[in-house]
Amino acid sequence: MLASALWILAMGFFGGQIARRLGLPPLVGTILIGILIGPQIGNVLSPEVLASADDLRTVAVTIVLMKAGLGLDRDKLARQGSVALRLGFLPATAEALVVAVTATLLFGFDVPTGLLLGCIIGAESPAVIVPGMLRLKSLGWGVEKGIPDAILTGSALSDVLLLLVFSLLLGFLEQQTQTGLTLGAISLSPVQLLPLQVLLKIGLGVVFGYLAARLLVSLLVKQNWTQTAVQDLSIAACLALFLTLADKTIPIYSGYLAVMSMGFFLIELDTPLARRLRGGFDALWTLAEIILFVLLGATLQLEVLEAVLLPGLLLLAVGLLVGRSIGWWLSTLGSDWNRKERLFLLPGNMAKATVQAAIGAIPLARGIEGGDVILALAALSILVTAPLGAWATQTFAPTLLKRGTVDPTKVATIGRPVFLAAIDTSEMAPRVLAKAADLARRSDGEVLVLHVSDRPQEEELQYLRSQIRRLLADIRHEFLILPGVIPETIAYIARSRRVTDIVIAKQGHRAWETVFVGSVSKTVLETSAVPVVLVNGETS
Repeated sequence: MLASALWILAMGFFGGQIARRLGLPPLVGTILIGILIGPQIGNVLSPEVLASADDLRTVAVTIVLMKAGLGLDRDKLARQGSVALRLGFLPATAEALVVAVTATLLFGFDVPTGLLLGCIIGAESPAVIVPGMLRLKSLGWGVEKGIPDAILTGSALSDVLLLLVFSLLLGFLEQQTQTGLTLGAISLSPVQLLPLQVLLKIGLGVVFGYLAARLLVSLLVKQNWTQTAVQDLSIAACLALFLTLADKTIPIYSGYLAVMSMGFFLIELDTPLARRLRGGFDALWTLAEIILFVLLGATLQLEVLEAVLLPGLLLLAVGLLVGRSIGWWLSTLGSDWNRKERLFLLPGNMAKATVQAAIGAIPLARGIEGGDVILALAALSILVTAPLGAWATQTFAPTLLKRGTVDPTKVATIGRPVFLAAIDTSEMAPRVLAKAADLARRSDGEVLVLHVSDRPQEEELQYLRSQIRRLLADIRHEFLILPGVIPETIAYIARSRRVTDIVIAKQGHRAWETVFVGSVSKTVLETSAVPVVLVNGETS
């Protein structure tokens, strides 16, 4: 077990990083590592690990559901308007329906199984779309009309919708062999019971999610049962996993919807707690993502993939070019988007990965007929659309979108935050370093310390180094000493090193002193494209 875990985590991580350096999404390399170390090639994973793959996927699905719920901001949805809401339902729904019809023709699936496959294939990938849209926002493409934000919001909503429908269809397929319900002279078949079951599962799923959110707020905030963010995350993860597992024992509610609802209601009930948990589940996903994609590759049956390769490619092409195109066209009717901007939606949200890896193997594990074909098609959709979508998004954005002015305070960052602490040799240096250290600790970031001087004195440098060692001992940091004009040098380093924020002292000059002395902090504040944090010289 331990050796298999080492193979999965270490090889999966480096496989993903190799793919990233080759310009591919990391998940492609992770899946290929799973195929290489899986039973059909390397066969280095223990049977116990492969047997527990379904349980590990359940944990990964729970993390995905919590991330989806915690990412649904009601205010953001309201600001995006009807276009984002329609993008959350119409493209994914249209693609799922087209895939379902095509699957019945190409693979002989019945309608429920075809719809189950449609829910898997129609979902969009946060792992590919989110970094791509954040990059477009940072470069300014489509920001004036909010196109990246609309795609981000729509992809989150579509995953919520399809995960819910998937869970309902899965429950229906598992109950097909069961008898109906007889109440006196009234006899209902499983098909006739389906509408009632859907309403019951949705209603109780929302109710249980709300009650679970209230319970978490009571335990973690009002009664203070926990003392650290890690403890908060542990309790929340256990409760979310309980909701997912109890669905199998008590199939009267949707466990998937309950978990997503719990995340959404947490935002409404206690935003600071929801923010802490969102960061924690993002950290959990770092490991779960590697495990999930490696296991997808390891459990993939290569002979089935080979058999469905050509019809599978045809199914994906029809789903994207017909289903999703109809969906994005309907989504933007009545909007101010022009023809090129509408066309960008096809490459902008075509990528598939996370949801497909999370639920693609569930039908096979649950004994659904055609589950092996569904798994192969899910893997094929990832291997084809993830690299294609990542490439097409960045390639066609300059051609199809207009470049607008970027507001740096509204652009999220990717990766570890880097804070630039610009210091001189005054008594303000420790305060600036302390502020940068505080920001870095709270965000798991790094600090880049910059001192601009044409002729630095050794005594002054020793003083600065001693303060850096004292205040940044537990933080990854770097100390730069550069000549030049102070504001220009700070701005140049901030751009070239892609820092998150500039931390600088605001000297307490009187009004008449400012005229003669000038203000470095004011110049940096007015000229920098990077957000600036001012440390007050009087009150720190």
